[in-house]
Amino acid sequence: MRYWLTCFVLMTCGLLSAPAAWSAHAYAMWGQPQLPPDFAYLPYVNPDAPKGGELRLVSNLRVSTFDKYNPFTIRGNAPAYLASLMFDTLLTGSMDETATGYGLLAEDVSVAGDGLSATFRLRPEARFHDGKPVLAADVKHSFDTLMGPFTSPGYKTMLADVAEVQVLDERTVRYRFRAPNRELPLTVGGLPVFSREWGQGKPFDQVVMDIPIGSGPYRIGPVNFGKDITYVRDPDYWARDLPVRRGTANFDRILVKIYKDSTARLEALKAGEFDLMRFFSAGDWARRVNGKKFDTGELVKGEFANKLPLGFQSFVLNTRRPLLADHRVREALGLAFDFEWMSRRLFYGAYQRVRGLFGNTMCETHGEPTPEEVALLAPFRAQLPATVFGPMAEPPTTDGATTLRDNLRRAQELLKDAGWEFKDGALRNAAGEPFVLEYMDSNEGGIRTLSAWMRNLEKLGITLRFRSVDFALYQQRLQKFDFDITTIAYQGTNNPGQEFADLFGSQAADQEDSGNFPGVKNPAVDAAIAAMVSAKTLEQMLPACHALDRIIAHEHYLIPQWSAGTHRMAFNAWRLARPDVVPPYSPGEMWAVETWWSKKP
Repeated sequence: MRYWLTCFVLMTCGLLSAPAAWSAHAYAMWGQPQLPPDFAYLPYVNPDAPKGGELRLVSNLRVSTFDKYNPFTIRGNAPAYLASLMFDTLLTGSMDETATGYGLLAEDVSVAGDGLSATFRLRPEARFHDGKPVLAADVKHSFDTLMGPFTSPGYKTMLADVAEVQVLDERTVRYRFRAPNRELPLTVGGLPVFSREWGQGKPFDQVVMDIPIGSGPYRIGPVNFGKDITYVRDPDYWARDLPVRRGTANFDRILVKIYKDSTARLEALKAGEFDLMRFFSAGDWARRVNGKKFDTGELVKGEFANKLPLGFQSFVLNTRRPLLADHRVREALGLAFDFEWMSRRLFYGAYQRVRGLFGNTMCETHGEPTPEEVALLAPFRAQLPATVFGPMAEPPTTDGATTLRDNLRRAQELLKDAGWEFKDGALRNAAGEPFVLEYMDSNEGGIRTLSAWMRNLEKLGITLRFRSVDFALYQQRLQKFDFDITTIAYQGTNNPGQEFADLFGSQAADQEDSGNFPGVKNPAVDAAIAAMVSAKTLEQMLPACHALDRIIAHEHYLIPQWSAGTHRMAFNAWRLARPDVVPPYSPGEMWAVETWWSKKP
């Protein structure tokens, strides 16, 4: 299974010393941290929240069981929330600001004036669950292990500019970088740290059921394989009184239940079997989240607004397939997708259309390219569609001056230009081969949102077949890029950087289990990512982001889907209490896990 890397992408920095270098309680990319060195607690927590009680959750993973406790290796499935609850990091983010990391394991972070290194000094009180101190050698061991052969290749891509990790003394570790990169101190500061003694003497892929030796607020408690896992709060958690941890980790126990499918989860919620569930289905939220416990007020529906990046959930077109290698064909497929019809008939108006990689961030792209963007794109003019140098691509619409019929006519023109003609009841190429594609999903219910697109493609002579496979096979086929079209819910970021080389970089295209699902191999994309990563100022970074956004959009590697600007959560109001402040960058249910508390301790 490919694990999405959890290193936080946040934003702003403490330049508190001499010009040659600086040292601070926090690191931020483009300014100053919001919180001063002597802050008492994070502004969105209740610092006096009582400890105790139990939070009963449903697994947020699509797998129906788990078979390992190691969340970092490729093979197998670890329990939900394990990495977040059991492993601390050098820096930790705030849900109140972006691209800023405050010291957790590290009491101090120093970045060299030339940007070529970041040095972290560990807190002397930091302890693993076995009571042993967290030392610089453990930080280096964790990094070296994550960069080894048994973890996701995404780590190697994201950390490619880390030249080495040096242990300067027992509590001081320095990351040396190959080139200046303002994001890298945050990236390495957000890596999980685990003990050298976890699985000692074994290859990391054989560290399977060994209980992790981390330093986070929870440990593994009772486990019923295939049914549930309980995380138990460590009463001696070393960081419980730190300002970044006050008012957090309030539940004594976090029980995570596993159900076979979404229907079973929903019925279990209505029956009161667990306390909180996040919803991603507009249909469920509008029509099926109801019942006696909602009528009595025991269960409550809440929509929590946020300022998070919208992300770019999309249909991914695998350009490794010959049928999808031509950008004109890919554009034609997108023209047959009628979002406005789906919004009216299926989504109850709950979603907005995805319009690019950076929605709801400062990197969002509009209008004509600036001179700075053109300068980045111009060396590749001959290799890019001419439209890249015009207005930013907008997804086709059907609710204004343009109709679905207009879009399908335009799609026919593009397909004809690409060598496809309608003949003998199907769209065919010069060899007479019909245009047949397969959409792969691990959820049989996916046919509901696909059927209208399938019907529209039929009008063009294209057959799109829906293929539902079990989740294990789905993961395997994704790893090997063995699909024509699928859906990926890409997470957005306020701080784009090296992770985009894993998503769209040429090197990742041929690397199994990378995140480059569309198979992008485009030197203009590589150049835009490189410029984005190496930017020293916002004025340098923003044109690179926009250039990348324009290329991906006009090459039609993705067909944008939809996003929501709120977290929809149903929760037990009789058992749970929450802070008054909803943080603007709240990550859904993890806000509840980290900051809510029990009314029944």
